[in-house]
Amino acid sequence: MPTSASTSFLRRSLWPLGAACAGALLWTLATSTGGAAVAVRIDDQPVTSAAVAPMSFAPVVKRVAPSVVKIHVVERAKNVTAPALPQFFNDPVFRQFFGDQLNQLGGQQRIVQPPQEGLGSGVIVSADGYVLTNHHVVNGADVIKVTLTDGREFTAKVIGADPASEIAVVKIDGKDLPAITFADSDRIEVGDRVLAVGNPFGIGQTVTGGMVSALGRATLGLDYEDFIQTDAAINPGNSGGALVDVSGRLVGINTAILSRSGGSQGIGFAIPANLARNILEQLVATGRVVRGYIGASLQDVTPALAEGFRLKGRDGALVAEVMSGSPAERAGLKSGDVIVRLNGKAVMDSRHLKLSVASLAPASTATVEVVRDGDTKKIDLKIGDRPGEKELAQAGGRSGGDSGVAKDAGTLNGVGVADLDARARRQFNVPAAVRGVVVTQVEPNSAAAAVGVQPGDVIQEINRQAVTDANDAIKLTEKTESRKTLLRVWNQGGARYVIVDETGAGGKS
Repeated sequence: MPTSASTSFLRRSLWPLGAACAGALLWTLATSTGGAAVAVRIDDQPVTSAAVAPMSFAPVVKRVAPSVVKIHVVERAKNVTAPALPQFFNDPVFRQFFGDQLNQLGGQQRIVQPPQEGLGSGVIVSADGYVLTNHHVVNGADVIKVTLTDGREFTAKVIGADPASEIAVVKIDGKDLPAITFADSDRIEVGDRVLAVGNPFGIGQTVTGGMVSALGRATLGLDYEDFIQTDAAINPGNSGGALVDVSGRLVGINTAILSRSGGSQGIGFAIPANLARNILEQLVATGRVVRGYIGASLQDVTPALAEGFRLKGRDGALVAEVMSGSPAERAGLKSGDVIVRLNGKAVMDSRHLKLSVASLAPASTATVEVVRDGDTKKIDLKIGDRPGEKELAQAGGRSGGDSGVAKDAGTLNGVGVADLDARARRQFNVPAAVRGVVVTQVEPNSAAAAVGVQPGDVIQEINRQAVTDANDAIKLTEKTESRKTLLRVWNQGGARYVIVDETGAGGKS
């Protein structure tokens, strides 16, 4: 929860905006869980491209403004534990001057943290009082006050929050509230005009205009990011507000800005309305978000990898690793597969596929189209329920070791490898299922170092050939005709493919 009079996130300000559209359909988002449902208005028609821009957006703002609210949050004063003083305060020299006072100062103490306040924005999405906002706006709040543009104030309760997407849902007790209409955010395009409405710096509701600058941005390090970038001015206090199109329909929830000053510099980010609506539906129904899971580690297809795998283009997501016992393994997916379509829709990159899979219901069946060794095939797989982060972390492991070193004399110059024996597994905590050779040395200026290979990594494949021991690894690199080597490397983050390019200034994966 923010600790100042305005809300910011990673030095990126947040803001709001809302809108309604005449003639839109009223949809009730039913859930398969049998839980509660929220009725929202949806107009999925694309924005009409007009030859001449309107002289005024006042009619749109009049429809939108009542749907955007101010959110005031308070975290009550509380007793907290103060950290202990550093150990050097026990030094006799200090005690000579400060005496027994240090006995009191050096231990754990209970101190009073004063009340914390923050301001943000929100968007009314249903006539009965559901409000979308950002997770960081209400996180840790003891009291949440929602103020409408007509001056009415409500005390809100948190229905649910999803830190992975930065979405939260709060509820106020009201009837016939001015709910906004959702647009189909998948149909917006770069260049579309948009308006941002919110409460920047707590000065009151403010409207700014701009356009969609880019789509599919991933900038904040969240688990699920697909931000709309806009140059509409957004500032602290706008968090959780609305980004709307020129018809007054919600296309995004304003979440952050990229700024060196703390204020708007023309780079703002909003969560797409479709993603926000999906999270809204689940939080209202169950209070939590369930995401689809296939159990595969994915990476983008770079130009170097496209060449290494003899692909025609860079579209798709490369399967770097298939988790043991996962839906992907049961369906027959293999490392080295490139997923190019999911349920008939083209896959652009690994992030796009991750978002698409997450939106699928567990236990449903999906069809993926993969390119494997130059051939295209379709695979049906049953979507699983994404396990908790702790379970996912246990599925991986740190790899490495340092038994008898064999220096590579082939294409992996400057790389030392060793057998992955019991001693190496203990030293680097390598799971028993991991096979390959451990990297014991990487020269700083080598091509391997340039693509991130480091001591402790486990090389599992060289040019799509499985590696069994250090001597095997050396033989495989000696057989390489070109100066570019395709490696499958395992480390703490899981498995990935890299191209080690020794033709010139190193390689990029």
